Amino acid sequence: MNHIVTVQDAVTAFADFMEPTKAELDAIEREMPVILAGVELVDAQIIALDHASNEMDSRRIRRARHRVLVARRELANRTAGTTGLSGGAA
Repeated sequence: MNHIVTVQDAVTAFADFMEPTKAELDAIEREMPVILAGVELVDAQIIALDHASNEMDSRRIRRARHRVLVARRELANRTAGTTGLSGGAA
């Protein structure tokens, strides 16, 4: 008879080392507006799937897509300003 054993110890052996770093948490915090806008877009699309499409659903999805684009643009503009090399031209 073969015994079935769990691999729980192997899976969680490095759990203490797998916590997100402060830099990773900061990155998530910076990206949170994009994440929330994406969730809002998915919610609008789910609502539209529930019944026959109408003008209100189209507007809701269009506005949600616009918010996603705005959030992405703002994130890109913020990160573009911080990733440049300091010290000027070489």
